[in-house]
Amino acid sequence: MKDLYINRELSLLEFNKRVLAQGQDADVPLLERLRFLCISCTNLDEFFEIRVAGLKQRMEIGAPAQGPEKRPSQEVFDELRVGLSQLVQQQYQLLNDELFPQLADAGVRFLHSDDWTEEQHEWLTEYFDKQVVPVLTPLTFDPSRPFPKILNKSLNFIVRLHGKDAFGRRRHRGMVQAPRSLPRIIQLPDSISRPGEHTFVFLSSIIRVHVESLFPGLDVDGCYQFRVTRNSNLYVDDEEVSDLVRALEGQLEASRYGAAVRIEIGHECPDDLREFLLDHFELTDDDTYMVDGPVNLNRLATVCDLGDRPELLYAPFIQGLPEELLSDENIFSILDEKNVLLHHPYQSFAPVIDFIGAAAADPDVLAIKQTLYRTGAGSPIVGHLVTAARSGKEVTVVIELMARFDEAANISLANRLQEAGAHVVYGLVGFKTHAKMTLVVRRNAGKLVRYMHLGTGNYHHATTSVYTDYGYLSSSQRLGEDVHKLFLQLTSLTRADGMTRMLASPFSLFDALMDKIHRETNNAKDGKPARIIAKVNSLNEPQLIDALYEASRAGVQIDLILRGICSLRPGVKGLSENIHVRSIVGRFLEHSRVYYFLNDGDEEFYCSSADLMYRNMFRRNESCFEIRQKAMKDQIRHDLELFLADNCQAWVLKGDGSYKRLSPGKNPQVSAQEVFLETLASPKLVQN
Repeated sequence: MKDLYINRELSLLEFNKRVLAQGQDADVPLLERLRFLCISCTNLDEFFEIRVAGLKQRMEIGAPAQGPEKRPSQEVFDELRVGLSQLVQQQYQLLNDELFPQLADAGVRFLHSDDWTEEQHEWLTEYFDKQVVPVLTPLTFDPSRPFPKILNKSLNFIVRLHGKDAFGRRRHRGMVQAPRSLPRIIQLPDSISRPGEHTFVFLSSIIRVHVESLFPGLDVDGCYQFRVTRNSNLYVDDEEVSDLVRALEGQLEASRYGAAVRIEIGHECPDDLREFLLDHFELTDDDTYMVDGPVNLNRLATVCDLGDRPELLYAPFIQGLPEELLSDENIFSILDEKNVLLHHPYQSFAPVIDFIGAAAADPDVLAIKQTLYRTGAGSPIVGHLVTAARSGKEVTVVIELMARFDEAANISLANRLQEAGAHVVYGLVGFKTHAKMTLVVRRNAGKLVRYMHLGTGNYHHATTSVYTDYGYLSSSQRLGEDVHKLFLQLTSLTRADGMTRMLASPFSLFDALMDKIHRETNNAKDGKPARIIAKVNSLNEPQLIDALYEASRAGVQIDLILRGICSLRPGVKGLSENIHVRSIVGRFLEHSRVYYFLNDGDEEFYCSSADLMYRNMFRRNESCFEIRQKAMKDQIRHDLELFLADNCQAWVLKGDGSYKRLSPGKNPQVSAQEVFLETLASPKLVQN
């Protein structure tokens, strides 16, 4: 079976390689290269916390092989370990051999302690004494003082000691935990930096240089950084949970100290201390990554937005607006006449925020219903919903508490909305609410009219500047009826049947997609042109993969634009010769989900919140809406064709599961993201 499918974890590792490749690309601005390095490290953190943690659990309990390829967990782990070791080595090679030297040449320097001037040493000693020491707790341990708890992904130091403490007891080891309240990178003042330069020092260097002062009376013979990554999966029993908020709060606290799955240690750490740490955390050499540099590279992201170094960053741009929204006309009046399709981040997300703000302020609006999966701190959308609820409007918000790594923020958000008088409904345990929908009910000329926004991405005002997504604003009566039914499904748990403009998981989307794939298959068998294009984040649902294999054998031309996971194996003779898979990795995170079916010339276009994964089809509440207007269909077709023509930021999946980056060679360069920037957005004029 493994010859037919690609393992999910291994495919995700390949995606992280493509992200790191952006950091290795000399054509990318220097600070943006550093940012991609940080993103690759953040991705790896989550990969260990969730994917590797789950894999290790299955290995420990001897669970049967998972996934359509049915590869044993130990076999997958062993292959992953090789790839992960290579990736981590490449990360630090990139940082030490390329980025640090090139940044230094550009006037952004990260100083090693050996390079501190006397003046800098004095300033850093004062900084250590006044800003660091008051919040540090140096520790020694023995049978009566056990090894302290280590917080997930926290910065720590294992210290070798000699001598006796104040109580006459001999000490061999100590530890220093760096509180999360301390910045990991400190910028030196201009007065002790080279003229015109930005100079930074790592907190780890400051602690290491001054660690002896934390253990007076003892000799320090070495100080070595380490970081432990823990299992961060949350486990909520669908049957037993009676209070989801309390259950999640308990799980969130427990996950901070879950089972260790990885340890990163400074490469100079001696073997005996490394073995001591491995023994304590019940880890092996296979879980150990000896690193030549700071153990928490993702903290370098704080340096990536130096405002006075625009030449080291991507050129800024002004987000555009579709022609329909360029007037000062009321948004509801505009939607009474036409629908609006937005393409983020090239076009602004502000119309969506303004739509909800207008609904909150409009006395003719009676009700607002919205799903929230991720919103971000200080969300203006949440502010508008609070305003609407306080003004007496019926506000219903479906909040998915189990949005991974946003659980605590969403609990706080739910409390805020409830205090304002909104009706808050939590996503159903076991069936995450991942749909992106807003429904506004407004009195218009004596009638109640539904206005709505549907999207492929989250209502997160920050990520809309870096994630590519489609947003759709409409007052279509039939579409409004469908959205109303979907909200009833989410609040009253009744099935949304009889929809004419939408498909939804977990009830209708999978069957509809299977039917449409089979229709293309039959058309090909009948000698008719047949084609499928899907642009999603991931594909691993085995029945959909098998249906695509069958379509390929029948002659259907299939193009898949997949950013991340792909378990389908393309280009296999007699199976998937007509399937082509590519991944676009560039300045923006490709996040939009689009399904296209030729349908014997009567083309169908759908935008969706759902990827082609088992969880999206059967274990989530997802929305999928049809695009029917010719101009919008033409726009999306053009966008898909542009992605398929990209030869600058496109990677092609090979049959062995690896990816090859395309190069334009002698052909004209085509970068889909650059074209969208040129045609949908405007260059930003930066004044000197």
